[in-house]
Amino acid sequence: MEEVKLMKGNEAIAHAAIRYGADGYFGYPITPQSEVLETLAELRPWETTGMTVLQAESEVAAINMVYGGAATGRAVMTSSSSPGVSLKQEGISYLAASELPALIVNVMRGGPGLGTIQPSQADYFQATKGGGHGDYHLIVLAPSTVQEMADFVALGFDLAFKYRTPAMILADGIVGQMMEKVVLPEQRARRTDEEIRRQCPWAACGRGDRSHRNVVTSLELDSAKMEENNLRFQRTYREIEANEVRYQEYYTDDAEYLIVAFGSVARICLKAIEDARAAGHKIGMLRPITLWPFPYAEISRLAGRVKGILTVELNAGQMVEDVRLAANGAVDVFHFGRMGGIVPNPGEVLDALNKHFQVEF
Repeated sequence: MEEVKLMKGNEAIAHAAIRYGADGYFGYPITPQSEVLETLAELRPWETTGMTVLQAESEVAAINMVYGGAATGRAVMTSSSSPGVSLKQEGISYLAASELPALIVNVMRGGPGLGTIQPSQADYFQATKGGGHGDYHLIVLAPSTVQEMADFVALGFDLAFKYRTPAMILADGIVGQMMEKVVLPEQRARRTDEEIRRQCPWAACGRGDRSHRNVVTSLELDSAKMEENNLRFQRTYREIEANEVRYQEYYTDDAEYLIVAFGSVARICLKAIEDARAAGHKIGMLRPITLWPFPYAEISRLAGRVKGILTVELNAGQMVEDVRLAANGAVDVFHFGRMGGIVPNPGEVLDALNKHFQVEF
């Protein structure tokens, strides 16, 4: 029987982590994602599934605890919000360089700096371009519903272990704080030590005897070997790009103009599109679900069929750069965005369509 509950997006993250059989959560409170840690503390999974839940002394400590747990093959995670994730960037780069699976949740707030506690999508560059140092990528999932907040926990962990790379759920503050009905997944059993050793032969726990011990590190002083490591990372990224692009299309079969939006903004744009179609205008939308790997090929295909593209984002214009790369000059690409925690309404999206494409309503 399905279990349906009404909860916030942040709460859904916590419930889904327990039901996935996660081994550990290490975090630090910051608005607007504090309910993840608060919900885990309330549910006390250490008494039921054995999951470790720990409030670290800082964001830096939390990500390094994740690094340690991931090095042993455990399914571990952290969550934070924009400036907190900035503090975690060194540790995230270490995770990528050590080829360790981990799940990172970023519920975005406005910036730069301490900014505002209101919602934003201005961490797009930080998440998709590798906010830390070095040539690396994260798998980045962008939920637009509370259900997807829950679903992407399992998906993020599974992809992280499949490719031995960190994955991030990049949610804006609206999705983190909104309440919707959620179908919770079945409870999974946590893996045993023997299962972890078998599934993760690379882990620091080794083979279970003293004859072999793996050393997990991101340091390599031999330049030739470090280049080999980087080439291996890039091969993994190309494999992810080939196999893991996710997106949704809405009304694109006959669309004359295309909107590209992600997260909560895609929901606002969908209402604008329905209003536009009621007025006789053929507008469609593509919603990237994976911000990395980005659906370049799919947007390129649609760019050859429409008269113009509008990206709508809660930022000054970040995803628009990837959309322009995908369109490759086939069509004009414009950006409409709000900042400072101000969320546009469907009417403002229609006004932006009219401004750039003279689609009058």
